[in-house]
Amino acid sequence: MYQDLRVFSGNAHPELAQAICDYLEMPLGQSEAFKFSNENIFVRFCENIRARDVFLVQPIVSPVSDRLMELFIMIDAAKRASAGRITAVVPYYAYGRSDKKDQPRIPITARLVANFMETAGADRLLTVDLHAGQIQGFFNIPVDELTAIYILSRYFKDKGIADLTVVATDVGDAKRARNVADLLGVPLAIVEKRRIGNEQRAEAVNIIGEVKGKKALIVDDEVDTGSTLVATMELLKRQGTTDIFACCTHPVLSGPAVERIERSPASELVVTDTIPLPIEKRLPKITVLSLAPLLGEAIQRIHTGQSVGELFQ
Repeated sequence: MYQDLRVFSGNAHPELAQAICDYLEMPLGQSEAFKFSNENIFVRFCENIRARDVFLVQPIVSPVSDRLMELFIMIDAAKRASAGRITAVVPYYAYGRSDKKDQPRIPITARLVANFMETAGADRLLTVDLHAGQIQGFFNIPVDELTAIYILSRYFKDKGIADLTVVATDVGDAKRARNVADLLGVPLAIVEKRRIGNEQRAEAVNIIGEVKGKKALIVDDEVDTGSTLVATMELLKRQGTTDIFACCTHPVLSGPAVERIERSPASELVVTDTIPLPIEKRLPKITVLSLAPLLGEAIQRIHTGQSVGELFQ
């Protein structure tokens, strides 16, 4: 068994790292990561981590390239400091949409990021709700993928919304939405949509399932620009839905997303804290649920050699 557990944070989401340590009832590890005037990133661990079980908390969020390099350098620094085991805790795995070649002459960047992480020296990955399940197979190291659907489902179950139907934003997300529908004991509807080229726009064209006169809960893994989410809401309204809720694990909320959500017919958007949400994006209709207890429990189980999968049984 590895020696003492140590949790460190990069600059991506120190609040989440601190909340994880609060759950574990231990101090956050002392480290520093900053950028020189020439834009080179420097990382240093300010305490002994030799033979320690080290967990590095760093979701890949904006600015994405900086956060990626910071993570790789943190892993390398830990490896060269003789850490016993290095686990990259990446609640949000950027480039997850680039998981296959669906056009000629394009990269599979999700695989490239996995290669970089392994080359840097990571021994395992702990993440949450990957955009595509096959990303786990891009790694040759153990990958523990947690899911937020139980926490999100429990929130809406406690609200006791009558006449609710869960809505998947497209066929590809039907499995995730089906799991939420099963947990809530309500029916499922699926949106048929068209994505317009490489532009971040989507057109919702039809709904498979009964939504007229019902309340809808839209389920997605992430909300980026909000175009898919709002297009789904507008289609639901045209189909006679009386009230609309939405939930996702990863609130990317880039570009015009916040403005779109504010103007949208949604009563509430429920997200988690895998991505830090600055104060200017915290609309009254956006609710943030913390995954720190879930991540903390997973870290504790990995450290002590217990099953992570049992968290969801």
